[in-house]
Amino acid sequence: MNTQAEPLPEGAPLIQPSDTEHPLFDGVVEACRTVYDPEIPVNIYDLGLIYTIRISDEGDVKILMTLTAPGCPVAGEMPEWVQNAVEAVGGVRSVDVEMTFDPQWGMDMMSEEARLELGFM
Repeated sequence: MNTQAEPLPEGAPLIQPSDTEHPLFDGVVEACRTVYDPEIPVNIYDLGLIYTIRISDEGDVKILMTLTAPGCPVAGEMPEWVQNAVEAVGGVRSVDVEMTFDPQWGMDMMSEEARLELGFM
């Protein structure tokens, strides 16, 4: 778990971009959408808890994610749920899920669908 924030170079994004052009990206996203926070009826991808998805040419997936709050009751379990879901995607060789709280999650990170589902729109 990344608990100590290192200073970013000026102008660097707080959340690194995902490998959206990789052929496995859509499958990895759909796998993430099968994982739900048990207290919120919206999947973790649309909640904005998945910050970055990096995929190597060999099919190694690295996911940087967060939780809605550091004291979330499933903090110890959710990364494993994500790993299990993504490992089932054809072409994925390995999955590494890293948890971070920098930047802290906020409701502005949710998709429009999640906001609608939760009654925020």
